[in-house]
Amino acid sequence: MPADLSPADKAKYAAAKRAVEFIEDGMRVGLGTGSTAAWMVRLLGKRVRHEGLKVTGVPTSSRTAQQAREEGITVVTLDEAGWLDLTIDGTDEFDPDLNLIKGGGGAHLQEKIVAAASDQMIVIADAAKDVAQLGAFPLPVEVIPFGLQATRALVEETLVPLDVAGRKVTLRMNGDAPFVTDEGNHILDLHLGRIGNPHRLSLVLNQVPGVVENGLFIDLCSRVIIGHIDGSAEIRKPKADTADRGQGDDGEIRNIFADLGD
Repeated sequence: MPADLSPADKAKYAAAKRAVEFIEDGMRVGLGTGSTAAWMVRLLGKRVRHEGLKVTGVPTSSRTAQQAREEGITVVTLDEAGWLDLTIDGTDEFDPDLNLIKGGGGAHLQEKIVAAASDQMIVIADAAKDVAQLGAFPLPVEVIPFGLQATRALVEETLVPLDVAGRKVTLRMNGDAPFVTDEGNHILDLHLGRIGNPHRLSLVLNQVPGVVENGLFIDLCSRVIIGHIDGSAEIRKPKADTADRGQGDDGEIRNIFADLGD
């Protein structure tokens, strides 16, 4: 571990280092986006250069694609790769069932598509992302620019009967202009405080015309690797009953779409 890292970066580094150990020669790997995922890409690049590890990377954003190429990792599109063996990504929050909020970096649409097309999703995080209940971090919702105000009003109305603590909705900005995703869309950030039923909220939000995808990742994460400032890392698996989520031959939990790749 580099000696000059901040405590937060030490934890991110530790989680990323442990996660990269799960990558084997010949794998097709989804490469996440964000500050923790950036450490993962950097460490994977080191393995590629120093060990001759052969992997194919599918990035979840334009900035991850650029970094991966600079690290010497072979980069292809998801269509070119087909089904993936593994995706490694960060998160903004995770709960005891390993449900996630993602999208603080504005890349959750591509991140969710890539995660869903993978046998397993490993999430890397520091201990601050571990929460008893989702919702303190604003929930990103990607929306198309057309009819933005109408979509926002529908989202606000949709929240009224749901089990959430707050209902403030803000348009994410980049300076004086709305933030624009890689797909040319905008993001509404939902300041909910607490999400009582993530499954229901995710389903309801995605029924609103104009909504492309929300940042709730439900039943996609196989395990979370939590890094600590002392350089150690622990592995967390879901606490909920996982009988309906499917298991691989090795007993590991696989995401709900995993069988589609068989």
